[in-house]
Amino acid sequence: MADFQLGRIAQAVDGFDLVAKLVPGNAPQLWQRGIALYYAGRYNDCRRQFESHRTVNPNDVENAAWHFLCVARANSAEQAKRTQLPVGPDSRVPMREIYEMFRDRLTPERVMLAAGDGIQAQFYAYLYTGLYYEAMGDSKRALRQITEAAANRFSAAGYMHDVARVHRDLLNRAK
Repeated sequence: MADFQLGRIAQAVDGFDLVAKLVPGNAPQLWQRGIALYYAGRYNDCRRQFESHRTVNPNDVENAAWHFLCVARANSAEQAKRTQLPVGPDSRVPMREIYEMFRDRLTPERVMLAAGDGIQAQFYAYLYTGLYYEAMGDSKRALRQITEAAANRFSAAGYMHDVARVHRDLLNRAK
């Protein structure tokens, strides 16, 4: 996790892969591995990690969102929509709306509205609308939303805030 937080993607993947190999029974729990695999460009492995994670956390909208992102990168956004993982009840605001956005049933603007004033909800709205925009090919909006998610005011989001920072830095380098 520390390697990922420092933007050392290859080293993070190596570490997560080693943990998965040494303790295979715990491999489905390693959602952080799935995210690292995404940034390493190992999209099919990423997809499989999130499919596996669903067996231990079937209600997590974030799991379905990352699965979508992996499939979109490996194949296409259309394929990702057709193979989207189902989720159970995720009571976190605005997770339900984020899930519906990835299903093309809500707009990113509606997700942002659903987040309201809650700092945690706003963070997730910015992060996932940014990732959605990127998957849909809108790099300008993606960068704007991801940059907001990476803002210091959201640092309480912990590891996912680190994801936003790493993603922002990668987008800025690609400009």
